[in-house]
Amino acid sequence: MTRSTPPTPPGPPGPPTSEPADEDLLRRLVPQVLGALVRRYGHFDAAEDAVQEALLAAARQWPEEGRPRNPRGWLIRVASRRLTDQLRSEDARRRREETAAALTPRDEFVAPPPGEGRAPAEDDTLALLFLCCSADLPAAGRIALTLRAVGGLTTAEIARALLVPEATMAQRISRAKRRIKTSPSPFRTAKQEQEGEREREGAARLADVLHVLYLIFNEGYTASSGRELQRADLATEAIRLTRAVHALLPDDGEVAGLLALMLLTDARRAARTGPDGSLIPLAEQDRTLWDRAAVTEGVALVSDALTRTPLGPYQLRAAIAAVHDEAASDEDTDWVEILALYEVLIRLVPGPVERLGHAVAVAMVHGPRRALELLAALDDDDHLAGHHRLEAVRAHLLERAGDRAAARAAYTKAAGLTLSAPERRYLRSRAARIAE
Repeated sequence: MTRSTPPTPPGPPGPPTSEPADEDLLRRLVPQVLGALVRRYGHFDAAEDAVQEALLAAARQWPEEGRPRNPRGWLIRVASRRLTDQLRSEDARRRREETAAALTPRDEFVAPPPGEGRAPAEDDTLALLFLCCSADLPAAGRIALTLRAVGGLTTAEIARALLVPEATMAQRISRAKRRIKTSPSPFRTAKQEQEGEREREGAARLADVLHVLYLIFNEGYTASSGRELQRADLATEAIRLTRAVHALLPDDGEVAGLLALMLLTDARRAARTGPDGSLIPLAEQDRTLWDRAAVTEGVALVSDALTRTPLGPYQLRAAIAAVHDEAASDEDTDWVEILALYEVLIRLVPGPVERLGHAVAVAMVHGPRRALELLAALDDDDHLAGHHRLEAVRAHLLERAGDRAAARAAYTKAAGLTLSAPERRYLRSRAARIAE
């Protein structure tokens, strides 16, 4: 879907329900509610605080009174009351006129008063996404703030996703919030962004938007920490937002490529875990469980983009995913084609993650020893050195090369570095299998 479900008319609260769980629903609604408040009132920091208060109110009231029929509208209404109360109380006598002006919707947006039956027609989450990727913010701040406000990730999760220390990430988010507070730039909608500074600032902002959506999806597809391997709500939201961007920019090859990449990757979701939540690697997955409709859509998107738009990294990643998904079995995978695609990708984006994937493809075509030589160069990379994925790939290659003792040590080291319980269990099981 590319649009939010139309709001339900206001009415009394419905009966208590647990489908989906209130916690998951609230997490999914946070960016929509925050976007609605920021669009109407500005005051990013104050709006964020008001949304948090509304979430606390929901956590207290919904279990006892039942979930309202329109949870999003309920949260917007409660958060709006908190925000207006806060603004009115700030030095009311001396700054009455200024506060009243701040409460008036900006001229650029004709937004109806927030409420259960009067939500803005445009997706506020998408508008919030473009706001957080404003050119007034440094690139690192744009990505960090967007992952926090739109993706709902914690500071620690963002730090792990971007491979930087948590303290550094906290500073970036704080600086970005302060910059937005003092920025003269309006809260531009996605439509305005499309029609406005598309050549220079708009292109840079779009690149950041796509990068953020990619990171949100990755955190949803493989959670960086916790008891569950996947966070389906994040992956689904990333796909929904990317569809919305694609609807606005249907001729942009990289937008189509990113959407294709998400669909082709998420298509494997049902086969990635066992009944007990254990991780199942790609080579061992039951491919009959893959979502073939998503595979078909993803292949069509990337095929079209590759034939009529300039080549970009997301299209190449999607093409690699398509080769995997179109193979009937792991043995049928065309690793020669995948290696050729990686060779082009690392010329465009010579990042550590891309080089790690390239090393795996080299191992499948030319053998593990040559790939291990490539991994040695990544040991000095500040972003990847000490990361569990580097050690996990090294362990896999050492096992293929027959160096069982070194492989077991690498699996054990990788298990100690990851904060994901399913990944830790899988890596320890590999080490134990070698020992046996």
